[in-house]
Amino acid sequence: MFRAILIAALTLTTPAVAEQVGRVGVDWVGNDILIESFPDPKVQGVTCHLAYFDRSLIDRLSQGNWFEDPSYSAVDCVQTGPIVIGDIDRGKGGERVFSERQSLILKSLRVTRIHDAQNNVLIYLGHASELTQGSGKMSISVIPVPASTN
Repeated sequence: MFRAILIAALTLTTPAVAEQVGRVGVDWVGNDILIESFPDPKVQGVTCHLAYFDRSLIDRLSQGNWFEDPSYSAVDCVQTGPIVIGDIDRGKGGERVFSERQSLILKSLRVTRIHDAQNNVLIYLGHASELTQGSGKMSISVIPVPASTN
């Protein structure tokens, strides 16, 4: 019983797992833009797509900075079915719904969901989290929430 509760708790608090749906080559050294798709784990009916830069081995060798990718990203979310909001964090700081490491230890690419109850929308913020200098590189996507789902 305890094991089932623990597994359920970990499942509910774990950010979504993404599936790669696209890979676009951007130059001759093999740098790519990856596009991944993931459902919001706590809001049924919302799917997000995240695009970010993936450095090639040649670029890593020639430019240095071996263990990290750039922080640039773009996110867009869309309603893919009836929206059913689960137990989400409704605070101003939002809730992380996706995270993927962009360096060995210091940087990750994240998507944070913020519920704007006043305007009846969900905001998805794509951003990098860097321990050393932070990052101002971000993008947002906004999904209107039908009044009956709040």
